[in-house]
Amino acid sequence: MQVERPPESATQGSEPHQLRLLSFNIQAGTATTSYRHYVTHSWRQILPHSQRTENLDGIASLIRAYDMVALQEVDSGSLRSGFINQSRYLAGHSGMPYWCHQSNRKVGNVAYAGNGFLSRFEPDAVDEYRLPGPIPGRGSLVLRYGSGSDGLTVAVLHLALGKRARKQQLEFLADKLASSKSLIVMGDLNASLSNPETQAFCNALGLDTPTVDLPSYPSWQPQRAIDHIMLSKGMAAFDARVINVGFSDHCPVELRVELPRGLQLRPALHPRVSL
Repeated sequence: MQVERPPESATQGSEPHQLRLLSFNIQAGTATTSYRHYVTHSWRQILPHSQRTENLDGIASLIRAYDMVALQEVDSGSLRSGFINQSRYLAGHSGMPYWCHQSNRKVGNVAYAGNGFLSRFEPDAVDEYRLPGPIPGRGSLVLRYGSGSDGLTVAVLHLALGKRARKQQLEFLADKLASSKSLIVMGDLNASLSNPETQAFCNALGLDTPTVDLPSYPSWQPQRAIDHIMLSKGMAAFDARVINVGFSDHCPVELRVELPRGLQLRPALHPRVSL
């Protein structure tokens, strides 16, 4: 896992009691505008191309407006990305003062996918988990702000395509997150929140699902609601929406949340690297 806090040049944003959240599967910075592009543009998943940098710059411009950003399918630094860690790139170009990255699935030197998290607030602890399943390569980042029942936990995840593997992964995460009183879960679930395994996860953790009816995939004609932001029932949520920006095969989902009274987050101010 990589964690870095760039210089304190851009720690502006919402007041700590209210946050603007974004979750986005960026498909390693590759835009897809039709199903046929999965075949005709498949080379873009293994080779660098100029559109990738243009897309990343567009994504960086988009996320400047947010306080916490969860990223999925972020390249860790391989041939297709020009050996650039895309979480680091997006943090630097958006002015986010804190970032961390989890590398999950490596395909030689060609592709190296992972999860990323960018924030204007510095967590007190970061854990990374390898999610169970028959095919390795899925993971979750869990960030903890504060401690005990007065703290905030933020989980970033990207689940498997198969129902059985998703069920295993969600049961694993429900156990890891069970002690969190104030919890935000963001990511690509590869499933609707009406599925039995996702319903069981939300019920076990007492999560509200404000993005339940917002289709985010495919980006050129959204029909499936598989990208979500969920949160503990004690936290108020506003303005849930999907943003159609065309930088990926997914649309990002946005949510504004009000934190419980008395919960304060520490702004990320000082550069520091911890690997």
